[in-house]
Amino acid sequence: MNTRANHQVETNGQHAVVLGGSLTGLLAARVLADHFDRVTLIERDAYPENTEARRGIPQANHVHGLLVRGRQILEEFFPGLQDEMIAAGAPVVDMANEIAWFTPAGWGVRFPSDLKVLAFTRPMLDLYVRRHLARNPKVEIVDNTDVLRLLPASSGNQLAGVLICPRSSAADRRIAKELRADLVVDATGRASRAPRWLRDLSYSAPEETVINAHIGYASRLYQIPDNFERDWKCVFVQGAPPERKRGAILFQVEGNRWLVTLIGGGRDYPPSDELGFLDFARSLPVSTIFDAISAAQPLTPIKTHRATENRLRQYERAKELPDNFLVLGDAACAFNPVYGQGMTNAALGALALQKTIGEQRRRFPDGSLTGLSRCFQKRLAKVNETPWMLTTAQDYRYRECTGGVPGRMTRFMHRYMDRVIELATRKVAVRRVLLRVFNMLTAPSTLFEPRILFRVLVKILKPARPRREFRPRTQVIERTAS
Repeated sequence: MNTRANHQVETNGQHAVVLGGSLTGLLAARVLADHFDRVTLIERDAYPENTEARRGIPQANHVHGLLVRGRQILEEFFPGLQDEMIAAGAPVVDMANEIAWFTPAGWGVRFPSDLKVLAFTRPMLDLYVRRHLARNPKVEIVDNTDVLRLLPASSGNQLAGVLICPRSSAADRRIAKELRADLVVDATGRASRAPRWLRDLSYSAPEETVINAHIGYASRLYQIPDNFERDWKCVFVQGAPPERKRGAILFQVEGNRWLVTLIGGGRDYPPSDELGFLDFARSLPVSTIFDAISAAQPLTPIKTHRATENRLRQYERAKELPDNFLVLGDAACAFNPVYGQGMTNAALGALALQKTIGEQRRRFPDGSLTGLSRCFQKRLAKVNETPWMLTTAQDYRYRECTGGVPGRMTRFMHRYMDRVIELATRKVAVRRVLLRVFNMLTAPSTLFEPRILFRVLVKILKPARPRREFRPRTQVIERTAS
């Protein structure tokens, strides 16, 4: 895909409005700038000019992962973005070799690979993407502004735009103004008010499914101590529900810092006080992260977050939607963030938007948007289908999970994936395939290729052996007494 060449697309002088200025909204605005004469991005928060976290992204204080496929897509849309972030201090990490990953079956085998990702704080990524988007002369970014409601068109199955109001004067609706638009895109995230807005216009709200494993985070930044010996850049201690519900992630990020996120599922939430935070880290099955933070200087207070439920709004099944109203990102399908799929899935949603708008322009050279919403929501549902299945299947491992029950296929997949992960602690070939699936570079079906399937079946048919205790590959600092 050559996004630079797309600037030559006929625009028909139309105006698109994107609601929500997080990563999904920024990507949507970038795509629409190739197809519309003007694009206005409306953001509720006041954008910071630095890498401070903002209220509109409450999970921004915690570890975020941009998978390899997501990194590729962002570079296609914003050439040079990664070089700028690397120059600003974002480490490049070999996921297969420089992330020490403790799985439910032990440490994943490590090996050099081409699976390179960037490690950064979420505000850093948003800042640099926003700067790139702001260079596009077709895009206007309007922050500190509320969207009050959708405006219906006088005729046809269309919207006329949105009603907006500066947040500084939100109590005075007399200064609200109409923003006319040919296309309205909702990228406002989990808190999307689109279902209510649609009901107000006599449309049916979408069906909604919520699967909640009641997972919570607690995070803080640390200064990396001088002369701290290690053979990794990042550490992931994965939980093993239902018995072992605790995990953690340590990422080396810009500024020579560690961002540490403790994770607890099934309502076993990590605490926000100093001693509780350290005790939680000490309770993990390996001491690698506890040893690291015990030797490091905290830089920030402990931040917590618990809004981690999977929420699916099935707009593709709606009987009727305005032709020129699209919903994408977390506003349509929000995943439990612990699995690191959200940002990459947002990038895949942007590709789906690009393809759908391109097809619409070829179908209707006059600029008509008839049928656009239904075509896009169906395509986006296909994008969301696999990550939704994988994420909810993992969450079903928690006994406390609410919103559904695992079926026979899910229970089979649990057994199958347990064997695959066990093999990935010893077999480089299996680990490589698993990581490529995790990074959305290949389909999950590759985990059933004969070379893996045969090994898994052998493991399933063999009598189970007692699980041995696993220790870290390196144990530089002795665990302190509690």
